[in-house]
Amino acid sequence: MPLLGRLLKNRRAGEAHTAWLLPRLQGPDELVLSSRHLTEGGPFPLEHRARSAGGEDLSPHLAWSAPPSGTAQLLLVVEDIDVPTPKPAVHCTALIDPAAGQLEAGALSGRAPGAGVRVLRSTIGRGYHGPAPIKGHGPHRYTFQLFALPSPVEAAPGAAPVDRLRPRALLAAVEGPVLARGRLTAVHER
Repeated sequence: MPLLGRLLKNRRAGEAHTAWLLPRLQGPDELVLSSRHLTEGGPFPLEHRARSAGGEDLSPHLAWSAPPSGTAQLLLVVEDIDVPTPKPAVHCTALIDPAAGQLEAGALSGRAPGAGVRVLRSTIGRGYHGPAPIKGHGPHRYTFQLFALPSPVEAAPGAAPVDRLRPRALLAAVEGPVLARGRLTAVHER
């Protein structure tokens, strides 16, 4: 087992600071999030892992049940909740047109996002960044969280544009209540 992973074995961000548990993102768990590439609690296929972990950094296919009427925008947040930091690492944030219904593999690319997708900043950069946990740290859970919003996300007056906001500032800019939400969690370990 690599030394760093062993030293940090018991340090994990945990779920307490995930987007899912933020008061402004509470809502009914009515969206069913699924994927042709991921299963709940299952492993990440190689192509959806980070390049540094031997993958291709290709975002997986995602599909969801119809959002409630009045949904103006969908917010997708992908977090590693087992990273050894005080808060989860955000691997992707994106605003999605509610009419999309699904995202094909690669649609969360920072360079060429899919139709109806506005890729925003993450902890790592812009676009999807696949899992590459510290070797020997143990299994990491990567949670794809989708929120149906009643109004588009906009930055506060005088603040940076939404495209430039860091993930936590973006989440603070969300106006509630969330109309519906859903999530899917996959696991990776090195």
